[in-house]
Amino acid sequence: MFKRIIPYFTLICIVLTSTFFLWFPFLFRIPSWFGLKIENSNFQYIYKQYDGPLYIIPAKTFYNPKEISKINRDSSLSQDSTYFTAHLPLYPLSIRLISPIFGYLKGMLVVNLFFSGALACLFYYVITRFKLTKNPLLLSSIFLFLPRFLVVRSAGAPESLFIFLVLLSLFFFESKRFVLSGIAGALSVMTKTPGILLFVAYSLVWIENIRKTKKINPRFLWIGLIPLGFILVCVLYGFQTGNFLSYFQSGDNIHLVFPFSVFNFQAKWVGTAWLEDILFYFFVYGTTVLYLKDSKYRSFFYFTLVLFTATLFVQHRDISRYSLPLWPLACIAFDQFLISPKIRPILFLLLPGIFFYVWNFLVFNIMPITEWLPFL
Repeated sequence: MFKRIIPYFTLICIVLTSTFFLWFPFLFRIPSWFGLKIENSNFQYIYKQYDGPLYIIPAKTFYNPKEISKINRDSSLSQDSTYFTAHLPLYPLSIRLISPIFGYLKGMLVVNLFFSGALACLFYYVITRFKLTKNPLLLSSIFLFLPRFLVVRSAGAPESLFIFLVLLSLFFFESKRFVLSGIAGALSVMTKTPGILLFVAYSLVWIENIRKTKKINPRFLWIGLIPLGFILVCVLYGFQTGNFLSYFQSGDNIHLVFPFSVFNFQAKWVGTAWLEDILFYFFVYGTTVLYLKDSKYRSFFYFTLVLFTATLFVQHRDISRYSLPLWPLACIAFDQFLISPKIRPILFLLLPGIFFYVWNFLVFNIMPITEWLPFL
């Protein structure tokens, strides 16, 4: 029994240790870190990371326009109340639940740390249970250090919670526990809207199953809980704001245009021509689709296919963040390559570079917050 829990304990330690190591120059107010100047170095750099603090407003007000208006009077980031409906409720609700103990700012980080650890453990459990790799601990450790994922799991962000729920739904689906899969999928949609793509993927599995067996399995109907999750979000918005469709009127938050539309420096959410790294992400995740094509875990393949296809349409510089739910599936697809002893030297060589990337990102990616009262 003790041997079984050691890998989970190890992964939680890796999550906590790597996070606190990233926080080190900010916790100890170090003004220069290996040549990187940190002006007025303090922990506010972590609190200010986009878009973490924006989830605190719905956590405090639960989308009540009058409460948001009161906060806006004291805020340096005043936004229309409808704007905050783009930040779906499950992550804010989680912050709100623990705020009596940690407060809102610290709670924003505690929730993310908790689900980062939970996600690491779930990933290890899934690849062990389904026997997807010969070295689950190593693959799980590598999974934690994709540079963009390391950023979002170290600050305020809903991605760890979202990917945890997506992976949990996929696991339950492949375990034929369709009710639990539908519930986890519904919760994922209440965290970030791309969770709805689970419904599309499962529908494709259902169609494939019907074609093969010539039978309809009524248990598949539980996947209908997934779109119900988003309907419940809209109902909540209707009660709180008086507008059932407020999510769709919350601003420019749906960035689907046409394939490869990201390669336009003039677009609002692109703003640069230095985009060659995006082709690398398209290559890796497109290859993941091909590698999973013949997998017996059909939901893994179809979810990867659907989300990868959707990502091709995204017109936003931060493709690396939009595609993060594909990362655990890419680790599964490329496990033999990633855990190969031949690859380990380069992984160890790049690890310091990954941390330097994240420190550089954390210093740059800060919101212009000058008044903290609304977030306390």
